Amino acid sequence: MNTDRPGMDAQRARAATTQELRDAFLVEGLFRSGRVTTLHTAEDRMLIAGVVPSEGELTLPEVEALGDGGLARREFGVINLGGDGEVVVDGESYSLAHRDGLYAGQGSTLSFRGADARFYVVATLAHTRFPTVRIPFDQTEPVAVGDEAGAGRRSLYRYVYGAGDVESCQLQLGVTVLEPGAVWNTYPAHLHTRRTEIYLYFELPENGRVVHLMGEPEHTRHLIVANEQAVISPRWSIHSGAGTARYSFVWAMAGDNRDYGDLAPVAPEALR
Repeated sequence: MNTDRPGMDAQRARAATTQELRDAFLVEGLFRSGRVTTLHTAEDRMLIAGVVPSEGELTLPEVEALGDGGLARREFGVINLGGDGEVVVDGESYSLAHRDGLYAGQGSTLSFRGADARFYVVATLAHTRFPTVRIPFDQTEPVAVGDEAGAGRRSLYRYVYGAGDVESCQLQLGVTVLEPGAVWNTYPAHLHTRRTEIYLYFELPENGRVVHLMGEPEHTRHLIVANEQAVISPRWSIHSGAGTARYSFVWAMAGDNRDYGDLAPVAPEALR
């Protein structure tokens, strides 16, 4: 599947039906056995893909919405959501275990192997090529966020975020893991007025769901999200959510600002 997703502005989102919101912002069916599934959004022109090699090897294909050679103008972030696998970047193989990440620079050619692997790929526009870097989950220092009293204790693993050892043009990427007893992924809610952010929820039980809050602070909306589904958060939308069971999520950002700390918290009493 190769899908191009147009944007929806804040005013239209206020009056949208549940199905219209899901069609605009929720990404379903991203991981299909033996296939590469891509989605391109008009929001900061981000591209995401689900790659499930099964018994074979899959190559990230050109995407119709990007035009000929569109991948050559992009940098890539990869996180393995499944069992052990390999990502081959320009002929060199990198082993990725569960939750391990990888950054590949502008114009890289990527292919994927691993019978039990499930790769999530984010590709953003880039103007300079930086080196490929493997990012092991167990070697990434977590940042503790939230507390037990607020049911939001979680560990933030920053893989690519504008600082540290991994350079990028605009891509920011990482994983957040909730601690036992936590339900909130982001609280209080916040905005990034110069960046789009996409959440990909994973490690959620089959019958579990996340109530994902979105929309303008004074006109909030919500989506009910299942395991391995993603939500596109445009720059005018808050993003926050609470789950029925423990889960993790991948966060990825792109835009014209690489200041990781530029988020604007929205006080709970300001939400409507």
